[in-house]
Amino acid sequence: MVKLGDLARLIRSKNAGPFELTFDIMFETRESYEMVKKSGVINAQLFSGLYSTPIELVRVYEYDPAYAYKITIPRPIVSGSLGDSDVHGGQQFGPLVDLEVPIDGTSGVEEVSASAHAKT
Repeated sequence: MVKLGDLARLIRSKNAGPFELTFDIMFETRESYEMVKKSGVINAQLFSGLYSTPIELVRVYEYDPAYAYKITIPRPIVSGSLGDSDVHGGQQFGPLVDLEVPIDGTSGVEEVSASAHAKT
């Protein structure tokens, strides 16, 4: 296993308007991107668990030409509302940095999802 933060060039989160958060995961090389893609670790189930979001509201996009993922979820609290602790959404990427990616060709999605969820 290797950490996503060691494979990705950039992992970030930000607002996608006041009602949604978007996450960008970008890789420097095709090999790193394909390794993560083959593992299946970046999926709606993972984000649903990490961010307590209904799975049907999680959108995951793979963009092969840029070696990148874009994931969008609803914000738990509207940006700038009372109780919002991250108005710009820029601090939500944290749990993804230490996400363990299986590199032996097996999926390991359930194991990785549980491991990442335990760290939050």
